[in-house]
Amino acid sequence: MRELTSEIKKEIRDIVYDFFSEECEVDINELNDNTSVVDDLDGDSLMLIELVDILKKKYSLNIQLQSIGKYLLKNPAETLEKVVQTTYLLYEYENDITNVGEK
Repeated sequence: MRELTSEIKKEIRDIVYDFFSEECEVDINELNDNTSVVDDLDGDSLMLIELVDILKKKYSLNIQLQSIGKYLLKNPAETLEKVVQTTYLLYEYENDITNVGEK
């Protein structure tokens, strides 16, 4: 498990917000944690895959799409806050994200 420092958290949050602002052509100041990826931004699951690819390259993460898919089936990332939280977990746990929260 990787350590998720406050600096990394801020960096990841900024990446998520910048990504959705650019991809959805929305002013970043109009985005907030409650912004719905689908309803407010007309986003889709392919955008999340693209975002994960950016994070994989930036942080040299070992993440399989299957692991992300399994996690998101149980924990949908519907708002920007949930996307940010999911990316934190991806950073920390990589492919082990599917076991997060299980006993």
